[in-house]
Amino acid sequence: MAHHLIEKKTAFQRALLAWYRTHARPLPWRDAPSLYKTVVSEFMLQQTQVKTVRPYFARWLEALPDFAALAAAPEAQVLKLWEGLGYYSRARNLHALARQLVARAAPPRTPEEWREFPGVGPYTAAAITSISFGAPAACVDGNVVRILARLTADGTGFRDSASAAKAFTLLADALLTTATPGDHNQAMMELGATVCFRQKPLCLTCPVRAFCAAAGRGEPETYPRLAPKEIEQRTVLRAWCRRGDALLFHRAPATARRFANLHELPAPEHLGLAPAEIARGRLLATKRRAITRFQITESIHALPPPRRKLAPDLVWVPLASLDGISMSGPHRRWVTEILAVSHAARRPERSAR
Repeated sequence: MAHHLIEKKTAFQRALLAWYRTHARPLPWRDAPSLYKTVVSEFMLQQTQVKTVRPYFARWLEALPDFAALAAAPEAQVLKLWEGLGYYSRARNLHALARQLVARAAPPRTPEEWREFPGVGPYTAAAITSISFGAPAACVDGNVVRILARLTADGTGFRDSASAAKAFTLLADALLTTATPGDHNQAMMELGATVCFRQKPLCLTCPVRAFCAAAGRGEPETYPRLAPKEIEQRTVLRAWCRRGDALLFHRAPATARRFANLHELPAPEHLGLAPAEIARGRLLATKRRAITRFQITESIHALPPPRRKLAPDLVWVPLASLDGISMSGPHRRWVTEILAVSHAARRPERSAR
């Protein structure tokens, strides 16, 4: 099926670009585009939806308007601006990239050079260089894999999205509009995000339906064929230790791969306690979150302040200073919720009149 699509690629490219130039969403990084806006948005959009990124992008640009400002910013400010987006290694990689970039006479212009920067893989390198420099490099992510698999009705089974992306790269390159590769790549991303949904795709309004073998067969949701993810369940206990108007947190070391310098409620190993000792504390909340392939259930238990000397990574944070520390997004929400319930419980009821 792929060779039939390639034979019609000029018509496909025209239909796709005509639709994009009429229906593209007005996204803030597309307004007065710049290399900096493109780089920041691509890092933020890694594993994060557009609707989530929008407010973060606006706050980021206001605080750090260019590479020089980002390079000069302390890591604490960078992490604070990123708080809630998750996958914090992206923020650190972006910070390191800015520092490397400002030390150069000019930014690199090829995907190969951009892949030398921290946190920049094939997709991100292609997106940045095609949009900012017109490099003839096709972006291939989950959205593009889905489109290409449906266009060709490719029934190959793939173990994951990464292997599928690798397999479809040659076809993506062959279909690329080399005169305007940035627009072509954004059009493909837009099509996957707004029309060619994983479930219930909007085939009747798709601008390239005439080229789609899967739509012709009436079975677009059959493609692509990816092995189901193996989800691992995990349980974590957390301690809620309050001393007056201060709350105890564990601060991850700067060398931690995922949560470096971020604050979370302490787990048993941070306090030198057995899980059963924390579980005996009054249950304040049970929360769930997902990180990569893990589904994590966290229970938060009230405990008295530790009597032993605290390890350096355990810190008392005044409640009035909570906004000033970097905290993982879920823990920020949970702490805010528990404090609100606590304050409501302490508030004296008004006497009836």
